[in-house]
Amino acid sequence: MGAARLAPLAALLLLPPGAWADTRQDALRAVSHLRASGFGQQMPDEMTSVDATLSLAEQHYRMHERDKAERYYLLTIQKVRVIQETLPLAPPPEAAGNIPPQKASAAPPETVPAEPVPAPAPEQRTASQDIPVPPQAAPSHEEFTSAKVVGSASVYTVVKGDTLRLVAAKLGVSRQHLIATNRLEAKAVLKAGQKLKYNNRKIIPQRMREGIVVNIPDRTLYYFRQGKLVTSLPVAVGTGKKSDKFDWQTPVGKFRVTGKQKDPTWHVPVSIRSEMEEEGKEVITSIPPGPGNPLGRYAIKTSIPGILIHSTIKPWSIYGFASHGCIRVSPLQMEGFFNEVRVNTPGEIIYKPVKVAVTEQGRILLEVHQDVYKKGVKPDVEAWNLIRKYRLAERIDRDKVEAVIRQRSGIAEDISL
Repeated sequence: MGAARLAPLAALLLLPPGAWADTRQDALRAVSHLRASGFGQQMPDEMTSVDATLSLAEQHYRMHERDKAERYYLLTIQKVRVIQETLPLAPPPEAAGNIPPQKASAAPPETVPAEPVPAPAPEQRTASQDIPVPPQAAPSHEEFTSAKVVGSASVYTVVKGDTLRLVAAKLGVSRQHLIATNRLEAKAVLKAGQKLKYNNRKIIPQRMREGIVVNIPDRTLYYFRQGKLVTSLPVAVGTGKKSDKFDWQTPVGKFRVTGKQKDPTWHVPVSIRSEMEEEGKEVITSIPPGPGNPLGRYAIKTSIPGILIHSTIKPWSIYGFASHGCIRVSPLQMEGFFNEVRVNTPGEIIYKPVKVAVTEQGRILLEVHQDVYKKGVKPDVEAWNLIRKYRLAERIDRDKVEAVIRQRSGIAEDISL
């Protein structure tokens, strides 16, 4: 949107107590109606701006940063209103763009900077941030705006019940990252209100027109609709090879969503029952819905035998190599994702520990993970191969490249000259 049109949006609205949940639903309904109207095909840049604002709101919502989330939900609603006033759309009465005046009142003047509109990335099918995460990232020293990147360098506010392991799972970073970045003791006890710096910036490893991409090394699920990233979620994947008999690696390959189930019964696979028997545990054949069911409340079946995308009763395990091969999603995020995904949605599980991207501003990013499944990927060789493939050798700082390869932090770092 132009600066002149965005100017009226700088004045935010204040909600009465108890209206928080309604604000989020109003924003989601407003954007959904706008998409259904066909507006995105008429003015894709304007639609991208609305989507990016909603994505920011959803990211803050997941991080329990309610004030920031509310600000961007309201900004999303305001943008939809401006569009509705401009185009001959006819939103239904319940649409968020038609919130009754008594539900909101003008807030004291406060400027909300309009976020940059990311340029759409070309669709790629390579071999190898509600719930949405915004397609932009912001390291501490400069701003990145790119449709090729998710996550950010930001600050998380600790809430009651948080532990280092749980916060790391929420943010999609390692526990060691939080300890090192914030100079904490390994057994530090967190206090509500405490501020923690983090960086969970990642390069989108592969794009799809419609569907799900899960990259095992970066323990992240990417969900695309109409060529755009809708959701990016930290996940837990398989622990790897336990022994010659028990191999819990998450398999790579293409799949389709074959079913969805709320409050599922877990039918314990034969391989896991065999492991229980070998370890001297009681052999269980099934677990009914309830608080003790490892699948949590939502399960999505895939065409890969034995592989589900499901919620979990162990939220601290997210962003780890912790499952028997299935893909675990935080219970805080799974409901929204479950409702979004449709049966027959295509997907692919890939293994790409090294990624390179060039942002729309020409900055070059490199992201390197450990070869956890020991597939023989040599990060140094792969990184330099990608740099040569994209003819970037004259534009990168070799010392930065070597540092990223050496650290293998799983964070997309700027290696530009």
